[in-house]
Amino acid sequence: MENLSTGIVMTPDQLLELWQGHRRVTRRVIEAFPEEEFFEFTIGEMRPFSAMVIEIMSMQMPGVYGIATRDWETATHMFAEINKTNFETKEDILTIWDKATRDIDTYWKQIPVERFQETEKAFGQWEAQCYWLIYYFIDNEIHHRGQGTVYLRALDIEPPAFYDRS
Repeated sequence: MENLSTGIVMTPDQLLELWQGHRRVTRRVIEAFPEEEFFEFTIGEMRPFSAMVIEIMSMQMPGVYGIATRDWETATHMFAEINKTNFETKEDILTIWDKATRDIDTYWKQIPVERFQETEKAFGQWEAQCYWLIYYFIDNEIHHRGQGTVYLRALDIEPPAFYDRS
């Protein structure tokens, strides 16, 4: 039987495009929120969507930076800086979101294909292969975007279509 572990399902560029498509959808979910509700609306014990978005941002770009450069000390500092930033407006967050999108594209180009199979301890906390860490960043975003979508529906706002990643 052929060794299937040497095959690929998608290229790194295809994975990046899939991820950036998810980021475009998440950005539209952020935009759909009224300013006050973005920072204050909650259901049950869940956090406001703004806090979820800050969590997403704190992992993604610093995580790609760490994978690309192997400099997890700087990545961990970036992670902490984003988490302690006092974002006052939705526009403040969207500005950082857009910068992170560009930075992800920039650092992604520096990741050699074999790097995706290497194991790292991201942010001094999560030890896994780099491809798994990237999947975690994506899964975390999708999870929180789903929560944001529930919030929008509770606010009687039609959320953006999750399948339109353009």
